[in-house]
Amino acid sequence: MDRLQSMRVFAKVVEQGGFSRAGHVLGMSNAVVTRHVADLENHLGTRLLNRTTRKLSLTESGQAYLDRVTQILQEIDDAEAVASSQATRPGGTLRLFSHVGFGQYQLAALLPDYAQRFPDVTLDVTLSERSVDLVEDGYDIGILTALQKVDGSLIVRRLARCEVLLCASPDYLRRHGTPVKPEDISRHACLNFSYEQLRHHWPLAVDGGGHVNIPIHARMVSNNADLLRQCALAGMGIMIRSSFSLGDDLSSGRLVRLLPQHNLGQMTIDMVYPSRRLLSAKVRSFVDFMVARFPHPDSDPWLAPQR
Repeated sequence: MDRLQSMRVFAKVVEQGGFSRAGHVLGMSNAVVTRHVADLENHLGTRLLNRTTRKLSLTESGQAYLDRVTQILQEIDDAEAVASSQATRPGGTLRLFSHVGFGQYQLAALLPDYAQRFPDVTLDVTLSERSVDLVEDGYDIGILTALQKVDGSLIVRRLARCEVLLCASPDYLRRHGTPVKPEDISRHACLNFSYEQLRHHWPLAVDGGGHVNIPIHARMVSNNADLLRQCALAGMGIMIRSSFSLGDDLSSGRLVRLLPQHNLGQMTIDMVYPSRRLLSAKVRSFVDFMVARFPHPDSDPWLAPQR
């Protein structure tokens, strides 16, 4: 038995004052309408309607049941109306998960514009370096780097590529000199991520492909990229940094890129979401917004002014 449908039929029988009239409105035969009401009564173990050839009336149980059913059906209709409107007009809460650096240095500049364009959308944003199960954790969209694992069933839209590069402050370079070849890095103080694979060597790309592992002296190690950036700005040493998380440090001259012909590799910035089908308006609005702002997904937009 489709209990929800039987509830609707029962309510319509009471509203129309009879089985035949309810069947006419619902497009059902009198027998089908009768079966729905009988199934409800059998399921509940009580009579809902007293009926004769001339008159139909509610029992006490029927009246109490109708009051609750009317409320339930109205709430269901309201929920469907909300869902339908959100499928066409952006609204509700949009839950975003983003890589920390991208969130701090890129989303922070983009979200005010999005919020102004779509005032009915509430943004709930989580920043983290960890991998995430977007579906299980209830996120609508993730913006992830290639270092964060993505479930193969999800839709992936590339936003951009970025380089991992070397940089230092002008003050540090004045005091300690500027490296001119990869091997020079070994003689400098380095501000290093606490990832085990980078703890003692930095793999710098070389002309013609491949890379060379440069031994480093780590003056400081941290798992927090912004702490390393602040120390680099203060002239404490050379750091490695993804281009998207430098903000305007390079263009303003607060940091200087070193060995521009070398880098520690490239990675992609991807926008990830559960499905292309039946996207809610809030998700579609954000996907379109981000795609419009990153029209060249195979380039590094944060280094373009320096090239």
